[in-house]
Amino acid sequence: MRRMHNGVGRTSASAAVDRATVASIAFAACVGALAATGCRPAPQAPPSPAIASEWREFTGTWTAAGNRQVIALGKDRNASVATFKGSLVLSGASRPNAGYRAEVVVLNDSATGMVGRAVWTDERGDQAWSELRGEGSSTGNRIVGTFVAGSGRYAGISGGYEFAWRFVLESEDGVVQGQSEGLKGRVRFDQAAGGRQ
Repeated sequence: MRRMHNGVGRTSASAAVDRATVASIAFAACVGALAATGCRPAPQAPPSPAIASEWREFTGTWTAAGNRQVIALGKDRNASVATFKGSLVLSGASRPNAGYRAEVVVLNDSATGMVGRAVWTDERGDQAWSELRGEGSSTGNRIVGTFVAGSGRYAGISGGYEFAWRFVLESEDGVVQGQSEGLKGRVRFDQAAGGRQ
């Protein structure tokens, strides 16, 4: 009887040890799993639509000086070719940049209007290219610019702008100087083309 009692005691003690071992192993596994999970970065929410793809509105002032060559096309008509260099300062909370160096080449016909090409260059050397069209006559000089392409952060640029132009200096030797009036526009960037981030 005593032997049996001792056997039962040993079996109970062994079972208790086994339960303690299993509990320790389970606890260690849980701690390990929690530690592994805790060390991983939290899952990231899907990115919201990039600001770069949204329309950015702006207003601004464009001042420029350059040279113009004029030829007469009869009594009441003339044509001119002009090049301008100057600065463009933008305002507005969503403006694409604070300012640019701006260059323009313009062909103007007093009867049919003007066409031109403009290059805006920012402080990093990235450029936005646009086409210009306007009335260009003495009775109306509204000009519309359309962005066609760009480099660097202006790759994939789209949008446009409009303004009127007022000459403040027109000399006989072809030197001209002027500034925009009411310049406003909007622009957005195609991230797929590597546009502004």
